[in-house]
Amino acid sequence: MIALFGLPLFTLIHVVLSIVGIVAGLVVVGGLMAGKQFGGWNLTFLVTTVLTNVTGFLFPFARLLPSHILGGISLVILPLAIAALYWKHLAGPWRRIFVIATVTALYFNVFVLMVQLFGKFPLLLVVAPTQQSPAFGVTQLLVLVLFVMLGRAAVRGFAAGAGSVARA
Repeated sequence: MIALFGLPLFTLIHVVLSIVGIVAGLVVVGGLMAGKQFGGWNLTFLVTTVLTNVTGFLFPFARLLPSHILGGISLVILPLAIAALYWKHLAGPWRRIFVIATVTALYFNVFVLMVQLFGKFPLLLVVAPTQQSPAFGVTQLLVLVLFVMLGRAAVRGFAAGAGSVARA
């Protein structure tokens, strides 16, 4: 695939998929918190997140990185969200499984985004030159806490709401 596009274009495609997936995921989670689901946004999130994870494994790499581990876990979690939504139609426990899988997959993408931002942007490199720096750890901890809170709100909101499909 990289040979077909070249590394710069392939990287751009991967980054665009990732950003679209994160934006769509934030919309989906916001809807879940409000007790609604957005059909097109759900599909966009799931497709772009799967593609982001798959394309992440196509980059040349010499050693296994945390992004590969999270991508692998995400590729195990995402089929649960897809099955819950499209096969089980959010019936019974599948409703909660969908919410948890969706929030978790989105968190993994945001976690990797934060790693990339801290590794690529000069200002963030000054603040946290390594992933062992306190600023990096505190940032990742804050992101984790935020996603735990979002996840709890999404589970509560979507369990309480009718789960109607809203037009967005």
